[in-house]
Order: sequence, then C-alpha cells, then structure tokens
Amino acid sequence: MGNDDYTNKRDFNKTNEPQGDTAKKPNGKPPIFVIQKHDATNLHYDFRIQISGTLKSWSVPKGPSTDPSEKRMAIPTEDHPMGYADFEGAIPEDQYGGGTVMIWDKGTFKNLKKDSEGNPISIEDSYDMGTVEIWLTGKKIKGGYSLIKMKSGNMQGNWLLIKQDDEEADARRRPTNTENKSVASGRTMKQIEKDDAP
Repeated sequence: MGNDDYTNKRDFNKTNEPQGDTAKKPNGKPPIFVIQKHDATNLHYDFRIQISGTLKSWSVPKGPSTDPSEKRMAIPTEDHPMGYADFEGAIPEDQYGGGTVMIWDKGTFKNLKKDSEGNPISIEDSYDMGTVEIWLTGKKIKGGYSLIKMKSGNMQGNWLLIKQDDEEADARRRPTNTENKSVASGRTMKQIEKDDAP
C-alpha cells in the first residue's frame, strides 16, 4: 500500500487532513510513531510507525495494551503521509474515515529486531518479513512492542500488536481507559469535535 491509496480515498476540498506524499528525507533523527484515537464508524486507535518516509498504519480496535498477555488485533490500512502524525481534528462525516481524530500518543521508536546471530535487521526488512520489534518512547506508551503478521487461518493478513515483557510492562495499567486527553493539545475527544466541527 502506498500514499496513492490514501490520496484516492479523500476529497481535500472537504477534509483538513494533510495531502499527498509529504515524505521527509532521513535527517538523522529517530523515526517517529503516533497513535491516533479515531471515532469513526467504530472507535479505534490508529497505530502508525515511520518506515521509508511514510507512516505504515494499522487500525487497532481496542488500542495498545501494556499487558504482555494481551494480543491486540492490528488491521493494516493504507500508508499515510508523514504530515499525518501532526493531524488532529474532525473529518467531515461524508468523507472517508469521517469522525474525530485525537493525537492520543506520539514519540520516537528504535528498531529492536535482530537475526539469529545478533545482527540488526532493518525496519524495512522486518516489516516485509511480518515481524516488527520496536521500542517505543512515547508519553503514554513506552517499552518494547511486537507487530506480528498472521500468515494463516481466518485472520490471515492481519497483525497482532503485543507488549513485550520488559520493565515498562504493567498488567494493571489501562491507558486507553484512563488517559483520555490529547498529548498534542490536552483536549478530550468531545472538545476536539466541538472546536473543529465544520
């Protein structure tokens, strides 16, 4: 999936979402991730990580967990332009993904994936292999996470988002229930909807 899928689904005369391919060239800074809470047809969380100048994206219906025993379904969606990491607002109801979008968490990540001999595997190769292992440094979510593509069964093609068992794991935390304000603006979903209503 590329940014063409993203562009073809949207009418930029009606939506304030960022347009087209705003790929940023590598600048020596760590790659970014963003988790956007999205109240569309169903409330879900969009999990996005920077790979090769675009935001690879998954829809996570229940949002990320801090409990390693919980496997969260992650459904791949179209690549989003890098500028989407800064998008928060209301998408008109007659547009694709119509509803309210909050920047629920944002930060940087580092790639953890290594081969059997301990050599690093690039994030691009990890994604192509269907096993991504990253360390997230966000404001709400921290620590190691794995994204694993399911290769068979009735969920084939979808991924699982799983918290790794490390010092940031906490089975008692429920950040999607308790931390309900934007890390960008401090607003709730209702405030964003009210402020940005067309």
